[in-house]
Amino acid sequence: MSRSSGILVHISSLPGKYGIGSMGADAFAFVDFLKETGQKWWQILPLGPTGYGNSPYQSYSVFAGSELLISLGKLVEEELLSESDLADLTRLPSEKVDYDRLAPHKRRLLKKAYECFEGQFDYFKEAYYQFLGEHSWWLDDYALFQALKEQNTELLWNEWKLPYKKRDVHALDKAHLTYVESINFHRFVQFIFFKQWFELKDYANESGIQLFGDLPLYVALDSSDVWANQDLFLLDEEGRPTHVGGVPPDYFSETGQLWGCPVFDWSRLAERNYDWWMARMHFCLKMFDRVRIDHFRGLESFWSVPAGETTAIHGEWCPAKGYEMLKLLKSQIGDFPVVAEDLGVITQEVEALRDEFKLPGMKVLQFGFASDAANEHLPHNYGRNFVVYTGTHDNDTTLGWLNSATSVERRNIRRYFKRGRRRALDAILEATWGSVAELAMMPMQDLLQLDTKGRMNVPGVAAGNWEWRFEWKQIRPARRRFLKQITEKYNRC
Repeated sequence: MSRSSGILVHISSLPGKYGIGSMGADAFAFVDFLKETGQKWWQILPLGPTGYGNSPYQSYSVFAGSELLISLGKLVEEELLSESDLADLTRLPSEKVDYDRLAPHKRRLLKKAYECFEGQFDYFKEAYYQFLGEHSWWLDDYALFQALKEQNTELLWNEWKLPYKKRDVHALDKAHLTYVESINFHRFVQFIFFKQWFELKDYANESGIQLFGDLPLYVALDSSDVWANQDLFLLDEEGRPTHVGGVPPDYFSETGQLWGCPVFDWSRLAERNYDWWMARMHFCLKMFDRVRIDHFRGLESFWSVPAGETTAIHGEWCPAKGYEMLKLLKSQIGDFPVVAEDLGVITQEVEALRDEFKLPGMKVLQFGFASDAANEHLPHNYGRNFVVYTGTHDNDTTLGWLNSATSVERRNIRRYFKRGRRRALDAILEATWGSVAELAMMPMQDLLQLDTKGRMNVPGVAAGNWEWRFEWKQIRPARRRFLKQITEKYNRC
């Protein structure tokens, strides 16, 4: 990495008049904003299709894109929809995503666009067939998975009829014929998603902006990935997890975090020469200019909790084979642009794995004031090969954190910045930009000086997350100048 900076904000949080941020005009305008203020990086959350709870970290596929992020305005430009078709979506709130109202409307419009696509197929044919040729290795399973889910509403794949659950070849061949229209609709959605994504990525890169993606270590049980690769996960004969992933009690939760995702069978991954992981990593490194591996420590050892536990307290650390997997990846592509999310309970072995491959780690300024001057998250203790954040998508906004800081944190903040917590926000942002860490990032909420109402996610809370959005009018000229000035002042342009 070169010395630089950027903003963390998910695409869903962008402005726009159709109920959710998308890969349309407002995304291109956000690239322009980053360029104008001297930034180099735009970090986003995972892009996959989300299920219950709307979490981008619980997706139906690690390869597919979310139909909710597709720009309907671009479909109007391509004459697959008309402006009048979108009228109902303009009645949705602009300050948050109302997923319950949005999702059925958007699905209905995408199906209408698909009908127009079929009628104008010759225009799209060459690009569409090229897309299928490049992506069928994951897309065929994903499209069939979604088609079967539509026939089995509310059921996980491991509750389907036995031939589908066990992936009987003859049953799947018949399903491809029976549900061909649904399968082709989902292929169309992915074709449009990736078409729009790479148009946005090309524009960003041409503008000098790099896209920073997020790769969750685990995948959701109810996903095409687990259904199509059941041997790679610790499942019983009925396709139910025997153990699930999470983390023990930590900063965020006294009972730990229980994610419910099946854990990998690392022995089987090794037998398959890590083919699924290689495909995933190569795919992500084509999608993004840099990738953060969320819960990186799970590549060295992972917290395995017996299925059926209600908290993550009663688990154990089990060894993983991340070294062998990363070594194989390195042999294929050389040095790779990956950031290790190494927060939480980190051992010397995890640090050694990170350092063996020269991967930048992470620091979070909000964590720096709970103890003494030796705290590793304080700016004076950073090394260069780190990405420093004021906070992440799992933290409260920095202003919200300041408002609820403990007495110890308030005292340390006052000593460090020579000002009270009410005036400390911009000093914290400057300290982040002024640190020696090569890359400095702040969530958009911190630039906008938002309190807890702007929080994106509360770990361990199932409802009400991932909804936050901003509006252009919130970026006051003074905040644009502030961001550009600290970027120039601390040599991050």
